[in-house]
Amino acid sequence: MNVPLFQYKTTVQICNSILCPETDAKKKKSQENRLLKKLLKPEIERERLKAVNSIVSIVFGTRRIAWAHLDRKLAVLDWQHKECCQLVKGTYTSSVYLEEISPVVSKMPKADFYVLEKTGLSLQNSTLFPILLHLHIMEAMLYALLNTTFAQRGQHQVLSMNRNAVGKHFQLMLGDSRTSGKELVKQFLLDAVLKEEPRVFFPSDKIVHYRHMFSATDQYRIEELYDSLLQAVAFYELAVFDHEP
Repeated sequence: MNVPLFQYKTTVQICNSILCPETDAKKKKSQENRLLKKLLKPEIERERLKAVNSIVSIVFGTRRIAWAHLDRKLAVLDWQHKECCQLVKGTYTSSVYLEEISPVVSKMPKADFYVLEKTGLSLQNSTLFPILLHLHIMEAMLYALLNTTFAQRGQHQVLSMNRNAVGKHFQLMLGDSRTSGKELVKQFLLDAVLKEEPRVFFPSDKIVHYRHMFSATDQYRIEELYDSLLQAVAFYELAVFDHEP
């Protein structure tokens, strides 16, 4: 306790680490759990993540919502975007949000988990408050509408995934800002045709449709569409498989 800057809690931690050292396996598991807590909210049992067969990755903004349905082989089963719940400053009527988002949710496929993008917008910037409020209402609506079995089972099916963590995984961060994933998704589509074992699989009967869809949105930069696919891939690689591609 006489060591400079050592407080009581620090001393206890150091003594415990000497008297009861962690094995390499425990250290690895502890590190994985810490990373997982930063990546996903709420906390989910590791066993449930490992057993995932398919997920729907959802990204929404101020004008549209997009989703990508991927199985554990990273095969794209469905990939869409819709104009939905456009931000209108000054009006945040809950009933309107419900009326607009319910038909969209009804079109989403069934999956083990629904993964929502969690943005890192700062509350300190007052000019962003209308956008932040809009995103929170959208998030709350999706949590309520997609967690259909929560009341009976008490288990979350809807998770929020850190947007910047996905950006770092794909090396899309420029300082604190995330750059577009458009070119990366374009490469995924190209690799699906040219490579025998691409990082992301697009079923042969849908690859033409998805390439046309991507080309059709080329001039508009539908970031939600690109991000929904990238988030799904990152979820599997970081939370389910525990390894880099």
